[in-house]
Amino acid sequence: MSGLPFLSLMLVVPLIGAVACLAAGREQARMIALAATMVDLVLGAMLWASYDVGGAQWQFQEHASLFAGFEWKLGIDGIALLLIGLTVFLMPICIGASWNTIEKRAGEYYANFLVMETLMIGVFSAQDLFLFYIMFEAGLIPMYLIIGIWGGADRIYASYKFFLYTLLGSVLMLIAMFWMANEAGTTDIPTLMAYNFPVQAQWWLWLAFFASFAVKMPMWPTHTWLPDAHVQAPTGGSIILAGVLLKMGGYGFIRFSLPMFPEASAQFAPLIYGLSMAAVVITSLIALVQHDMKKLIAYSSVAHMAIVTVGLFAFNRQGLEGSMIVMLSHGLVAGALFLAVGVIYDRLHTREIDRYGGLAINMPGYALFFMLFTMASIGLPGTSGFVGEFLSLIGIYAVSSAVTLVCTTGIILGAAYMLYLYRRVVFGVQKNADAAAMPDLDAREWAMMVPLAVAVLWMGIYPETFLAPMRKDIASLEARVAQARPKGDAQIRFAAAHSAGHAADHSAGEPAAKPAGGHAAAEPEEAH
Repeated sequence: MSGLPFLSLMLVVPLIGAVACLAAGREQARMIALAATMVDLVLGAMLWASYDVGGAQWQFQEHASLFAGFEWKLGIDGIALLLIGLTVFLMPICIGASWNTIEKRAGEYYANFLVMETLMIGVFSAQDLFLFYIMFEAGLIPMYLIIGIWGGADRIYASYKFFLYTLLGSVLMLIAMFWMANEAGTTDIPTLMAYNFPVQAQWWLWLAFFASFAVKMPMWPTHTWLPDAHVQAPTGGSIILAGVLLKMGGYGFIRFSLPMFPEASAQFAPLIYGLSMAAVVITSLIALVQHDMKKLIAYSSVAHMAIVTVGLFAFNRQGLEGSMIVMLSHGLVAGALFLAVGVIYDRLHTREIDRYGGLAINMPGYALFFMLFTMASIGLPGTSGFVGEFLSLIGIYAVSSAVTLVCTTGIILGAAYMLYLYRRVVFGVQKNADAAAMPDLDAREWAMMVPLAVAVLWMGIYPETFLAPMRKDIASLEARVAQARPKGDAQIRFAAAHSAGHAADHSAGEPAAKPAGGHAAAEPEEAH
Protein backbone atom coordinates (compact mmCIF):
# COMPACT_ATOMS: atom_id res chain seq x y z
CA MET A 1 0.00 0.00 0.00
CA SER A 2 3.02 2.29 0.22
CA GLY A 3 2.60 2.98 -3.51
CA LEU A 4 -0.61 4.92 -2.91
CA PRO A 5 -0.25 8.72 -2.83
CA PHE A 6 -1.43 8.86 0.78
CA LEU A 7 -0.17 12.36 1.43
CA SER A 8 -1.74 13.95 -1.63
CA LEU A 9 -5.01 12.19 -0.87
CA MET A 10 -4.93 13.50 2.69
CA LEU A 11 -4.41 17.01 1.35
CA VAL A 12 -7.12 16.79 -1.32
CA VAL A 13 -9.96 15.21 0.70
CA PRO A 14 -10.42 18.17 3.11
CA LEU A 15 -10.21 20.65 0.23
CA ILE A 16 -13.01 18.86 -1.60
CA GLY A 17 -15.01 18.84 1.62
CA ALA A 18 -14.36 22.56 2.10
CA VAL A 19 -15.75 23.41 -1.35
CA ALA A 20 -18.81 21.25 -0.67
CA CYS A 21 -19.39 22.96 2.68
CA LEU A 22 -19.47 26.38 1.06
CA ALA A 23 -22.41 25.30 -1.09
CA ALA A 24 -24.31 23.53 1.70
CA GLY A 25 -26.61 24.55 4.51
CA ARG A 26 -25.83 24.17 8.20
CA GLU A 27 -27.04 20.58 8.58
CA GLN A 28 -25.36 19.37 5.42
CA ALA A 29 -22.14 21.32 6.04
CA ARG A 30 -21.44 19.75 9.42
CA MET A 31 -22.12 16.27 8.03
CA ILE A 32 -19.78 16.90 5.10
CA ALA A 33 -17.08 18.24 7.43
CA LEU A 34 -17.38 15.24 9.75
CA ALA A 35 -17.26 12.83 6.81
CA ALA A 36 -14.18 14.53 5.31
CA THR A 37 -12.29 14.50 8.61
CA MET A 38 -13.23 10.86 9.21
CA VAL A 39 -11.94 9.91 5.76
CA ASP A 40 -8.66 11.65 6.56
CA LEU A 41 -8.56 9.83 9.89
CA VAL A 42 -8.90 6.50 8.08
CA LEU A 43 -6.19 7.51 5.59
CA GLY A 44 -3.99 8.53 8.53
CA ALA A 45 -4.51 5.13 10.16
CA MET A 46 -3.58 3.44 6.88
CA LEU A 47 -0.50 5.68 6.62
CA TRP A 48 0.57 4.67 10.13
CA ALA A 49 -0.05 0.97 9.44
CA SER A 50 1.94 1.13 6.19
CA TYR A 51 4.88 3.03 7.66
CA ASP A 52 8.01 0.87 7.82
CA VAL A 53 9.61 1.56 11.20
CA GLY A 54 12.85 -0.12 10.17
CA GLY A 55 12.88 1.27 6.64
CA ALA A 56 14.26 4.39 4.98
CA GLN A 57 14.16 7.68 6.84
CA TRP A 58 11.91 9.35 4.26
CA GLN A 59 8.87 7.41 3.09
CA PHE A 60 5.75 8.02 0.95
CA GLN A 61 7.68 10.54 -1.12
CA GLU A 62 5.96 12.34 -3.99
CA HIS A 63 7.65 14.72 -6.40
CA ALA A 64 6.34 16.84 -9.27
CA SER A 65 7.74 20.00 -10.90
CA LEU A 66 5.25 22.83 -11.03
CA PHE A 67 5.34 26.38 -12.39
CA ALA A 68 8.49 28.54 -12.38
CA GLY A 69 10.63 25.80 -10.92
CA PHE A 70 8.36 25.36 -7.89
CA GLU A 71 8.59 21.80 -6.61
CA TRP A 72 5.74 19.73 -5.17
CA LYS A 73 7.71 17.50 -2.81
CA LEU A 74 6.02 15.49 -0.10
CA GLY A 75 7.38 12.85 2.25
CA ILE A 76 7.42 11.97 5.92
CA ASP A 77 9.66 10.50 8.57
CA GLY A 78 8.51 9.09 11.91
CA ILE A 79 8.36 12.54 13.52
CA ALA A 80 6.06 13.91 10.82
CA LEU A 81 3.99 10.71 10.95
CA LEU A 82 3.19 11.26 14.63
CA LEU A 83 2.18 14.90 14.15
CA ILE A 84 0.01 14.07 11.15
CA GLY A 85 -1.62 11.36 13.24
CA LEU A 86 -2.32 13.90 15.98
CA THR A 87 -3.87 16.27 13.41
CA VAL A 88 -6.27 13.80 11.84
CA PHE A 89 -7.20 12.44 15.29
CA LEU A 90 -8.22 15.85 16.66
CA MET A 91 -10.05 17.21 13.62
CA PRO A 92 -13.26 15.12 13.94
CA ILE A 93 -13.37 16.11 17.62
CA CYS A 94 -13.19 19.79 16.61
CA ILE A 95 -16.14 19.27 14.27
CA GLY A 96 -18.07 17.46 16.99
CA ALA A 97 -17.35 20.24 19.50
CA SER A 98 -18.90 22.76 17.07
CA TRP A 99 -21.94 20.62 16.25
CA ASN A 100 -24.63 22.57 18.12
CA THR A 101 -22.89 25.89 18.75
CA ILE A 102 -22.19 27.25 15.25
CA GLU A 103 -25.33 28.60 13.62
CA LYS A 104 -24.36 31.63 11.54
CA ARG A 105 -22.37 31.04 8.33
CA ALA A 106 -21.85 27.41 9.32
CA GLY A 107 -20.72 26.33 5.85
CA GLU A 108 -17.89 28.84 5.88
CA TYR A 109 -16.93 27.85 9.43
CA TYR A 110 -16.52 24.17 8.60
CA ALA A 111 -14.81 25.02 5.30
CA ASN A 112 -12.17 26.98 7.23
CA PHE A 113 -11.50 23.99 9.47
CA LEU A 114 -11.07 21.68 6.49
CA VAL A 115 -8.72 24.08 4.72
CA MET A 116 -6.72 24.35 7.93
CA GLU A 117 -6.46 20.56 8.10
CA THR A 118 -4.98 20.50 4.60
CA LEU A 119 -2.44 23.16 5.50
CA MET A 120 -1.40 21.52 8.78
CA ILE A 121 -0.81 18.17 7.08
CA GLY A 122 1.06 20.06 4.37
CA VAL A 123 3.40 21.62 6.94
CA PHE A 124 4.37 18.21 8.33
CA SER A 125 4.75 16.51 4.95
CA ALA A 126 6.38 19.27 2.84
CA GLN A 127 9.92 18.50 1.68
CA ASP A 128 10.49 21.68 -0.29
CA LEU A 129 11.60 24.79 1.56
CA PHE A 130 9.11 27.18 -0.02
CA LEU A 131 6.26 24.68 -0.06
CA PHE A 132 6.76 24.41 3.70
CA TYR A 133 6.71 28.20 4.05
CA ILE A 134 3.47 28.56 2.09
CA MET A 135 1.73 25.88 4.15
CA PHE A 136 3.21 27.25 7.38
CA GLU A 137 1.98 30.79 6.81
CA ALA A 138 -1.27 30.04 5.02
CA GLY A 139 -2.44 28.17 8.11
CA LEU A 140 -2.82 31.56 9.79
CA ILE A 141 -5.66 32.61 7.51
CA PRO A 142 -8.39 30.08 8.45
CA MET A 143 -7.54 30.37 12.16
CA TYR A 144 -7.67 34.17 11.88
CA LEU A 145 -11.12 33.94 10.30
CA ILE A 146 -12.39 31.40 12.85
CA ILE A 147 -11.44 33.69 15.74
CA GLY A 148 -12.47 36.92 14.03
CA ILE A 149 -15.92 35.80 12.79
CA TRP A 150 -17.09 33.14 15.25
CA GLY A 151 -15.20 34.24 18.38
CA GLY A 152 -16.26 36.11 21.50
CA ALA A 153 -16.91 39.77 22.23
CA ASP A 154 -13.28 40.88 21.73
CA ARG A 155 -12.69 38.62 18.75
CA ILE A 156 -11.47 41.36 16.40
CA TYR A 157 -8.69 42.46 18.74
CA ALA A 158 -7.65 38.85 19.42
CA SER A 159 -7.67 37.85 15.75
CA TYR A 160 -5.56 40.83 14.66
CA LYS A 161 -3.09 40.25 17.49
CA PHE A 162 -2.81 36.56 16.56
CA PHE A 163 -2.29 37.32 12.89
CA LEU A 164 0.24 40.14 13.31
CA TYR A 165 2.38 38.35 15.88
CA THR A 166 2.65 35.15 13.88
CA LEU A 167 3.04 36.81 10.47
CA LEU A 168 5.70 39.34 11.49
CA GLY A 169 7.71 36.58 13.12
CA SER A 170 8.00 34.78 9.79
CA VAL A 171 9.24 37.59 7.54
CA LEU A 172 12.87 37.07 8.59
CA MET A 173 12.49 33.33 8.06
CA LEU A 174 11.53 33.88 4.41
CA ILE A 175 14.62 36.04 3.82
CA ALA A 176 16.79 33.35 5.41
CA MET A 177 15.22 30.71 3.15
CA PHE A 178 16.19 32.64 0.02
CA TRP A 179 19.79 32.89 1.25
CA MET A 180 19.89 29.16 2.08
CA ALA A 181 18.52 28.16 -1.31
CA ASN A 182 21.13 30.31 -3.03
CA GLU A 183 23.96 29.04 -0.83
CA ALA A 184 23.13 25.32 -1.04
CA GLY A 185 21.75 25.36 -4.58
CA THR A 186 18.63 23.44 -3.57
CA THR A 187 15.33 23.85 -1.75
CA ASP A 188 15.11 20.16 -0.81
CA ILE A 189 14.67 19.96 2.97
CA PRO A 190 16.34 16.52 3.50
CA THR A 191 19.37 17.76 1.55
CA LEU A 192 19.51 21.00 3.55
CA MET A 193 19.33 19.04 6.82
CA ALA A 194 22.68 17.46 5.93
CA TYR A 195 24.25 20.62 4.45
CA ASN A 196 27.02 22.31 6.44
CA PHE A 197 26.28 26.03 6.38
CA PRO A 198 29.13 28.39 7.37
CA VAL A 199 29.26 28.76 11.13
CA GLN A 200 29.10 32.56 11.04
CA ALA A 201 26.05 32.45 8.77
CA GLN A 202 24.37 29.93 11.06
CA TRP A 203 24.01 32.57 13.75
CA TRP A 204 21.91 34.86 11.55
CA LEU A 205 19.96 32.01 9.99
CA TRP A 206 19.15 30.55 13.42
CA LEU A 207 17.89 33.90 14.69
CA ALA A 208 15.75 34.39 11.59
CA PHE A 209 14.04 31.03 12.06
CA PHE A 210 13.84 31.53 15.81
CA ALA A 211 11.82 34.72 15.30
CA SER A 212 9.11 32.62 13.68
CA PHE A 213 9.22 29.45 15.75
CA ALA A 214 9.37 31.25 19.10
CA VAL A 215 6.10 33.03 18.32
CA LYS A 216 4.44 29.87 17.06
CA MET A 217 5.39 27.76 20.14
CA PRO A 218 4.78 30.29 21.81
CA MET A 219 7.86 31.02 23.92
CA TRP A 220 7.93 33.64 26.66
CA PRO A 221 7.78 36.66 26.17
CA THR A 222 6.22 36.32 22.68
CA HIS A 223 3.28 34.38 24.15
CA THR A 224 0.94 37.27 24.86
CA TRP A 225 -1.23 36.61 21.80
CA LEU A 226 -2.15 33.11 22.99
CA PRO A 227 -4.44 33.79 26.00
CA ASP A 228 -6.46 36.31 24.01
CA ALA A 229 -6.76 33.95 21.03
CA HIS A 230 -7.89 31.05 23.22
CA VAL A 231 -10.42 33.06 25.21
CA GLN A 232 -12.07 34.50 22.10
CA ALA A 233 -11.92 31.40 19.88
CA PRO A 234 -14.85 28.97 19.74
CA THR A 235 -14.26 25.61 21.40
CA GLY A 236 -13.23 23.86 18.18
CA GLY A 237 -10.75 26.64 17.43
CA SER A 238 -9.17 26.37 20.88
CA ILE A 239 -8.82 22.59 20.52
CA ILE A 240 -6.96 22.73 17.22
CA LEU A 241 -4.93 25.81 18.21
CA ALA A 242 -3.60 24.12 21.35
CA GLY A 243 -3.54 20.64 19.85
CA VAL A 244 -1.70 21.18 16.57
CA LEU A 245 -0.90 24.79 15.65
CA LEU A 246 1.36 25.32 18.68
CA LYS A 247 3.32 22.22 17.65
CA MET A 248 4.48 23.83 14.40
CA GLY A 249 7.11 25.83 16.28
CA GLY A 250 8.52 22.71 17.94
CA TYR A 251 8.45 20.89 14.61
CA GLY A 252 10.34 23.80 13.06
CA PHE A 253 13.11 23.52 15.66
CA ILE A 254 13.38 19.77 14.97
CA ARG A 255 13.30 20.08 11.19
CA PHE A 256 15.32 23.27 10.67
CA SER A 257 17.12 24.88 13.60
CA LEU A 258 18.80 21.82 15.12
CA PRO A 259 19.92 19.84 12.03
CA MET A 260 20.64 22.78 9.72
CA PHE A 261 22.31 25.09 12.26
CA PRO A 262 23.78 22.77 14.94
CA GLU A 263 26.65 25.03 16.00
CA ALA A 264 24.40 28.06 16.34
CA SER A 265 21.85 25.97 18.24
CA ALA A 266 24.54 25.02 20.75
CA GLN A 267 25.64 28.63 21.12
CA PHE A 268 22.09 29.85 21.69
CA ALA A 269 21.11 26.99 23.99
CA PRO A 270 21.61 29.14 27.15
CA LEU A 271 19.15 31.67 25.70
CA ILE A 272 16.61 28.90 25.20
CA TYR A 273 17.16 27.64 28.75
CA GLY A 274 16.71 31.13 30.21
CA LEU A 275 13.51 31.88 28.30
CA SER A 276 12.11 28.43 29.06
CA MET A 277 12.80 28.70 32.79
CA ALA A 278 11.14 32.12 32.86
CA ALA A 279 8.14 30.72 31.01
CA VAL A 280 7.73 27.77 33.37
CA VAL A 281 7.73 29.91 36.52
CA ILE A 282 6.06 33.13 35.36
CA THR A 283 3.19 31.66 33.34
CA SER A 284 2.50 29.03 36.02
CA LEU A 285 2.16 31.76 38.64
CA ILE A 286 -0.10 33.75 36.31
CA ALA A 287 -2.25 30.66 35.73
CA LEU A 288 -2.63 30.23 39.47
CA VAL A 289 -4.57 33.51 39.84
CA GLN A 290 -6.85 33.25 36.80
CA HIS A 291 -10.65 33.40 37.10
CA ASP A 292 -11.31 32.38 33.48
CA MET A 293 -10.88 28.66 32.81
CA LYS A 294 -9.68 29.16 29.25
CA LYS A 295 -7.05 31.68 30.29
CA LEU A 296 -5.76 29.31 32.94
CA ILE A 297 -5.35 26.48 30.44
CA ALA A 298 -3.80 28.86 27.89
CA TYR A 299 -1.09 29.97 30.33
CA SER A 300 -0.47 26.34 31.30
CA SER A 301 0.18 25.62 27.61
CA VAL A 302 3.05 28.14 27.58
CA ALA A 303 4.60 26.40 30.59
CA HIS A 304 4.25 22.95 29.00
CA MET A 305 5.76 24.07 25.71
CA ALA A 306 8.75 25.42 27.66
CA ILE A 307 9.48 21.82 28.69
CA VAL A 308 9.54 21.01 24.97
CA THR A 309 12.19 23.63 24.21
CA VAL A 310 14.54 22.66 27.05
CA GLY A 311 14.28 19.02 26.00
CA LEU A 312 15.04 19.81 22.36
CA PHE A 313 18.11 21.85 23.25
CA ALA A 314 19.45 19.20 25.62
CA PHE A 315 20.98 17.66 22.45
CA ASN A 316 20.49 14.07 23.64
CA ARG A 317 18.13 11.21 22.90
CA GLN A 318 16.08 11.44 26.08
CA GLY A 319 15.51 15.15 25.68
CA LEU A 320 14.56 14.91 22.00
CA GLU A 321 12.22 11.94 22.49
CA GLY A 322 10.73 13.52 25.58
CA SER A 323 10.02 16.77 23.74
CA MET A 324 8.17 14.91 21.02
CA ILE A 325 6.09 13.00 23.55
CA VAL A 326 5.32 16.23 25.43
CA MET A 327 4.09 17.78 22.18
CA LEU A 328 1.86 14.79 21.42
CA SER A 329 0.60 14.58 24.99
CA HIS A 330 -0.06 18.30 25.23
CA GLY A 331 -1.98 18.16 21.96
CA LEU A 332 -4.29 15.53 23.42
CA VAL A 333 -4.56 16.85 26.98
CA ALA A 334 -4.87 20.57 26.23
CA GLY A 335 -7.39 19.81 23.50
CA ALA A 336 -9.34 17.65 25.96
CA LEU A 337 -9.26 20.37 28.64
CA PHE A 338 -10.56 22.99 26.21
CA LEU A 339 -13.27 20.53 25.20
CA ALA A 340 -14.16 20.06 28.87
CA VAL A 341 -14.46 23.82 29.27
CA GLY A 342 -16.58 24.02 26.12
CA VAL A 343 -18.98 21.34 27.39
CA ILE A 344 -20.01 23.36 30.45
CA TYR A 345 -19.77 26.70 28.60
CA ASP A 346 -22.41 25.44 26.16
CA ARG A 347 -24.73 24.84 29.13
CA LEU A 348 -24.10 27.95 31.27
CA HIS A 349 -22.42 30.34 28.78
CA THR A 350 -19.70 31.47 31.17
CA ARG A 351 -16.09 30.46 31.79
CA GLU A 352 -15.89 32.07 35.24
CA ILE A 353 -14.61 29.46 37.68
CA ASP A 354 -16.66 30.83 40.59
CA ARG A 355 -19.93 30.28 38.71
CA TYR A 356 -19.51 26.52 39.03
CA GLY A 357 -18.89 24.12 41.92
CA GLY A 358 -20.12 20.70 42.96
CA LEU A 359 -20.48 19.38 39.41
CA ALA A 360 -19.54 15.89 40.62
CA ILE A 361 -23.09 15.64 41.98
CA ASN A 362 -25.05 16.29 38.81
CA MET A 363 -22.33 15.58 36.19
CA PRO A 364 -20.37 12.53 37.44
CA GLY A 365 -19.35 11.39 33.95
CA TYR A 366 -18.00 14.84 33.16
CA ALA A 367 -16.18 14.95 36.50
CA LEU A 368 -14.48 11.63 35.74
CA PHE A 369 -13.10 12.72 32.37
CA PHE A 370 -12.13 16.15 33.67
CA MET A 371 -10.21 14.46 36.49
CA LEU A 372 -8.30 12.20 34.07
CA PHE A 373 -7.27 15.12 31.86
CA THR A 374 -6.32 17.21 34.91
CA MET A 375 -4.08 14.41 36.18
CA ALA A 376 -2.51 14.03 32.73
CA SER A 377 -1.81 17.76 32.64
CA ILE A 378 0.14 17.60 35.91
CA GLY A 379 2.07 14.50 34.81
CA LEU A 380 0.55 11.71 36.88
CA PRO A 381 2.34 8.37 36.18
CA GLY A 382 0.19 6.21 33.93
CA THR A 383 -0.89 9.15 31.83
CA SER A 384 0.70 10.68 28.74
CA GLY A 385 1.89 13.76 30.63
CA PHE A 386 4.29 11.80 32.81
CA VAL A 387 6.22 10.07 30.02
CA GLY A 388 7.21 13.16 28.08
CA GLU A 389 8.07 15.35 31.05
CA PHE A 390 10.10 12.59 32.70
CA LEU A 391 12.18 12.00 29.55
CA SER A 392 12.66 15.72 28.93
CA LEU A 393 13.84 16.34 32.49
CA ILE A 394 16.25 13.39 32.28
CA GLY A 395 17.61 14.87 29.07
CA ILE A 396 18.12 18.36 30.46
CA TYR A 397 19.62 17.01 33.71
CA ALA A 398 22.52 15.68 31.63
CA VAL A 399 23.20 19.29 30.68
CA SER A 400 22.22 21.40 33.68
CA SER A 401 20.90 20.45 37.10
CA ALA A 402 19.95 24.10 37.73
CA VAL A 403 17.69 24.24 34.66
CA THR A 404 16.21 20.89 35.68
CA LEU A 405 15.43 22.19 39.17
CA VAL A 406 13.64 25.28 37.88
CA CYS A 407 11.66 23.30 35.30
CA THR A 408 10.63 20.81 37.97
CA THR A 409 9.06 23.63 39.96
CA GLY A 410 6.74 24.03 36.97
CA ILE A 411 5.36 20.56 37.64
CA ILE A 412 4.71 21.50 41.26
CA LEU A 413 3.03 24.77 40.28
CA GLY A 414 1.10 22.92 37.58
CA ALA A 415 -0.32 20.59 40.19
CA ALA A 416 -1.28 23.62 42.27
CA TYR A 417 -3.26 25.52 39.64
CA MET A 418 -4.84 22.48 37.97
CA LEU A 419 -5.98 20.86 41.22
CA TYR A 420 -7.21 24.25 42.45
CA LEU A 421 -9.23 24.60 39.26
CA TYR A 422 -10.65 21.09 39.55
CA ARG A 423 -11.62 21.53 43.20
CA ARG A 424 -13.48 24.78 42.58
CA VAL A 425 -15.36 23.48 39.54
CA VAL A 426 -16.14 19.87 40.46
CA PHE A 427 -16.12 19.63 44.25
CA GLY A 428 -17.56 21.78 47.02
CA VAL A 429 -21.06 23.07 47.68
CA GLN A 430 -23.39 23.81 44.78
CA LYS A 431 -23.96 27.53 45.26
CA ASN A 432 -25.59 28.24 41.90
CA ALA A 433 -28.88 26.61 41.00
CA ASP A 434 -28.30 26.91 37.25
CA ALA A 435 -24.95 25.05 37.50
CA ALA A 436 -26.57 22.42 39.73
CA ALA A 437 -29.26 21.85 37.09
CA MET A 438 -26.86 21.16 34.21
CA PRO A 439 -27.26 17.67 32.65
CA ASP A 440 -24.38 15.23 32.36
CA LEU A 441 -22.63 14.35 29.10
CA ASP A 442 -24.80 13.36 26.15
CA ALA A 443 -23.93 10.71 23.54
CA ARG A 444 -22.10 13.18 21.28
CA GLU A 445 -19.92 14.40 24.14
CA TRP A 446 -19.15 10.85 25.27
CA ALA A 447 -18.09 10.07 21.69
CA MET A 448 -15.54 12.91 21.88
CA MET A 449 -14.29 12.28 25.41
CA VAL A 450 -13.72 8.53 25.19
CA PRO A 451 -11.16 8.56 22.31
CA LEU A 452 -9.19 11.31 24.03
CA ALA A 453 -9.17 9.40 27.32
CA VAL A 454 -8.07 6.19 25.61
CA ALA A 455 -5.24 7.98 23.79
CA VAL A 456 -4.02 9.68 27.00
CA LEU A 457 -3.95 6.37 28.90
CA TRP A 458 -2.46 4.44 25.97
CA MET A 459 0.44 6.87 25.67
CA GLY A 460 0.98 6.78 29.41
CA ILE A 461 0.87 3.00 29.82
CA TYR A 462 2.56 1.88 26.58
CA PRO A 463 4.54 4.81 25.11
CA GLU A 464 6.54 2.47 22.87
CA THR A 465 3.75 2.75 20.30
CA PHE A 466 4.70 6.40 19.85
CA LEU A 467 8.44 6.12 20.49
CA ALA A 468 9.12 3.39 17.94
CA PRO A 469 8.22 5.32 14.74
CA MET A 470 10.51 8.25 15.60
CA ARG A 471 13.43 6.41 17.23
CA LYS A 472 15.59 6.20 14.08
CA ASP A 473 14.89 9.82 13.18
CA ILE A 474 15.75 11.01 16.68
CA ALA A 475 18.98 9.01 16.50
CA SER A 476 19.86 10.67 13.18
CA LEU A 477 19.13 14.10 14.63
CA GLU A 478 21.19 13.34 17.73
CA ALA A 479 24.13 12.24 15.57
CA ARG A 480 23.85 15.44 13.55
CA VAL A 481 24.05 17.72 16.62
CA ALA A 482 26.39 15.53 18.71
CA GLN A 483 29.62 17.39 17.86
CA ALA A 484 28.04 20.73 18.77
CA ARG A 485 26.49 19.48 22.00
CA PRO A 486 27.02 22.02 24.80
CA LYS A 487 29.10 20.89 27.77
CA GLY A 488 26.93 20.94 30.86
CA ASP A 489 27.43 20.44 34.54
CA ALA A 490 26.80 16.72 34.11
CA GLN A 491 30.29 16.45 32.60
CA ILE A 492 31.66 18.61 35.42
CA ARG A 493 30.10 16.32 38.01
CA PHE A 494 31.57 13.28 36.26
CA ALA A 495 35.03 14.81 36.02
CA ALA A 496 34.95 15.85 39.68
CA ALA A 497 33.92 12.36 40.79
CA HIS A 498 36.60 10.81 38.59
CA SER A 499 39.28 13.15 39.99
CA ALA A 500 38.16 12.35 43.52
CA GLY A 501 38.54 8.66 42.74
CA HIS A 502 42.10 9.20 41.48
CA ALA A 503 42.96 11.28 44.56
CA ALA A 504 41.70 8.48 46.80
CA ASP A 505 43.83 5.97 44.91
CA HIS A 506 46.93 8.14 45.32
CA SER A 507 46.31 8.73 49.04
CA ALA A 508 46.09 4.96 49.49
CA GLY A 509 49.52 4.59 47.94
CA GLU A 510 48.28 3.18 44.65
CA PRO A 511 49.82 4.96 41.66
CA ALA A 512 47.56 5.60 38.73
CA ALA A 513 48.00 3.02 36.01
CA LYS A 514 49.66 4.14 32.78
CA PRO A 515 49.42 2.51 29.40
CA ALA A 516 52.50 1.40 27.47
CA GLY A 517 54.59 4.39 26.42
CA GLY A 518 54.15 6.25 29.70
CA HIS A 519 51.26 8.50 28.66
CA ALA A 520 48.38 9.00 31.06
CA ALA A 521 45.13 7.39 30.03
CA ALA A 522 42.76 9.79 28.30
CA GLU A 523 39.77 10.87 30.31
CA PRO A 524 36.40 10.01 28.83
CA GLU A 525 34.89 13.05 27.21
CA GLU A 526 31.35 12.44 28.31
CA ALA A 527 29.49 10.40 30.89
CA HIS A 528 27.08 7.92 29.36
